[in-house]
Amino acid sequence: MAKIELLAPAGSFEKAKVAFLYGADAVYMGTKSLSLRTRVQVDDDDLEKTIEYAHKLGKKVYVAINIYAWDEKYEEIIKVAKRLDKLKPDGIIASDGGVIDTLKEYAPNIDIHISTQANVLSYHTANFWYKNGAKRIILGREMSKEQIKELIKHKPKDLEVEMFGHGALCWGYSGRCFLSDFLSGRSANLGDCVQSCRWAYNVYLEEKNNPGNLMPIEDDENGTYILSSKDLCLIKEIPEIIEMGVDSLKIEGRLKTEYYLASVVNSYRNAIDDYYKDPEKYDYKKYLEELEKTKTRGLTTFYFNDRNNKDFQEYEGRQYNANYEYGGKVISKENEKTIIEIKNKLSVGDKMEIIIPGKIETEKFVIDKLWDIETDEEIQTVNPGKAEQKVKIILPIECKENWIIRRKK
Repeated sequence: MAKIELLAPAGSFEKAKVAFLYGADAVYMGTKSLSLRTRVQVDDDDLEKTIEYAHKLGKKVYVAINIYAWDEKYEEIIKVAKRLDKLKPDGIIASDGGVIDTLKEYAPNIDIHISTQANVLSYHTANFWYKNGAKRIILGREMSKEQIKELIKHKPKDLEVEMFGHGALCWGYSGRCFLSDFLSGRSANLGDCVQSCRWAYNVYLEEKNNPGNLMPIEDDENGTYILSSKDLCLIKEIPEIIEMGVDSLKIEGRLKTEYYLASVVNSYRNAIDDYYKDPEKYDYKKYLEELEKTKTRGLTTFYFNDRNNKDFQEYEGRQYNANYEYGGKVISKENEKTIIEIKNKLSVGDKMEIIIPGKIETEKFVIDKLWDIETDEEIQTVNPGKAEQKVKIILPIECKENWIIRRKK
């Protein structure tokens, strides 16, 4: 059985580099206006650089064209498909039947991956897409482990199976939601979701014979977050996922920061590798502890262990684990000092942690001194005022480019 692929999101070339550094086997990226995260501005140059960079490392890039397209979009789809056929990504993620037919015609040399948006929930549907040219299916997040096992048992042997293991859950059925379009005119199915399920709502009861007399229901000072869900986390279930024969484990989050990528990808990379080394000693707790240092809405296994699970709504609507934040990213070394691109305010005395690729344990240290990037004079604090604000610092260990440092608040 081949080793499971760890698939990470990449909202830019820089994020792709961080994902690969921290152990991703592959990344997925969108196109500028044809994927479900159009606010992630991946231009042609970023895409080309990422594909070239990945292939030099022996890693892979999958490109998303997973919108449900109006007819007026097809001229652009054909143009993008022709370009992708030349760039040679390792797969194109799509969900719309018309888009898939177009890809087969204009990018015939690229594997087609069926998006989770297509709601693949059975081996019958998996077999349908296989007959229509799919190399891989991305399972709907609504499936339990028993349902996934049944699908894998009956699918064609060379049809790959990808599933989500970590990240935000969408209230809509496998992400096919109309709420954003209805409330803001920005369609989730065309890649412009405003995440209106995360908003606070005032909910009222109106008696039909007494219109206008609105009575609030289950409401506090923040309204109610009845449409918001917790974040998926299947770190404990890694052994089952591997043993059932899943080909690729996917992390959600093309809009997330490089810090999120470093922490989450590194956690799953270590978990997967440690399980393969010694399955009997697999202990998820240390990986979960690391994952909980990133901002999240609370964690859930959703339907994986129990199809009747109801404990996945985030009624308070807030993010947890706010004790840590993105400190900075290593840029280069200058004698004994390291140049850091800062992401939040840093001060002498701050407690920091270095996320080390390939290790679940971090390197902890306290900032003793900071130096101004231009004058090399000692300073007490630095704020991220301008783009790519940098500072000089002495780190306790040798750190390479793109290593991520976080700050304990």
